[in-house]
Amino acid sequence: MRTAIERWLSGGLLLLAFTPLQAQTIFACEPEWAALTRALLPQATVHVATHSRQDPHHIEARPALIAQLRSADAAICTGASLEAGWLPMLRQRAGNAAVQEGAPGMFHAASAVALIDARPGEGGNPFAGDVHAEGNPHLHADPHRLLQVARAWGARLQQLFPSQQAGIAERQAAFDAHWSARIRAWELKAAPLRDKGVAAQHASFAYLWRWLGMRQVADLEPKPGLAPTPGHLQALLTGLRAHPPHAVVVTGHQNPRAGRWLVQQMGGGVPLLQLPATVDDPEAPDALGRWMDGLVDALLNPR
Repeated sequence: MRTAIERWLSGGLLLLAFTPLQAQTIFACEPEWAALTRALLPQATVHVATHSRQDPHHIEARPALIAQLRSADAAICTGASLEAGWLPMLRQRAGNAAVQEGAPGMFHAASAVALIDARPGEGGNPFAGDVHAEGNPHLHADPHRLLQVARAWGARLQQLFPSQQAGIAERQAAFDAHWSARIRAWELKAAPLRDKGVAAQHASFAYLWRWLGMRQVADLEPKPGLAPTPGHLQALLTGLRAHPPHAVVVTGHQNPRAGRWLVQQMGGGVPLLQLPATVDDPEAPDALGRWMDGLVDALLNPR
């Protein structure tokens, strides 16, 4: 017969054998990266700094965000200066060595892809507007680039959490196969959009237009990041009347007033689309796929 101590030790070892691995805490600067992290590391606690109705350029370093970053094992942000106005201060106040610039736990999605529209020398020039010298940071609107980020982020997660390497690799491979199939389906479905022109506010969807073969024929902003002005809109109107675009597009976090004025002045024949610049709910299953479905469907049926 076993002694009480032997029974206690046996029970303790059994308990240890069935104790799950400690979940990681990941800080995501934008909802798209939170959704991607959910797909690759579903057991993680994921904190998101922004939501789809916020402009990710301009976020306040609130105490709650500081506390979340302080507790993070790793962080994923876009980079390419998108968060330059708030992330450095957030990191400084959080004081978490794991997510400081250059640390393995700090991952920038932009480092995994080639960016478009780089403007060396113009970054930080207040007269140039909201310009990113490294290139357009809104890369997640191209599903091919998003797939590149998924591969790089999956590899980084495996390095950071070796005890979960096999599971992360398996989920990354599944995401890769599923997403590649979705890309082929989207491209086939969206073929009628090729060569269509759009008037849009900011370059939030520049990667989407390029991927779909569409053209942004006008920008409602006089300079990147600056609000539309009556004079600039009036100047755009003549060209848009002569060559009406497929749609006027603003994002979910932008005021649609300028776009609404333009479509009214064009006689109402051109639709106004207010499209979400990122996923609405990063916790939802297939959040990224559903977001991309919505963009393609809205552009195909804008009225």
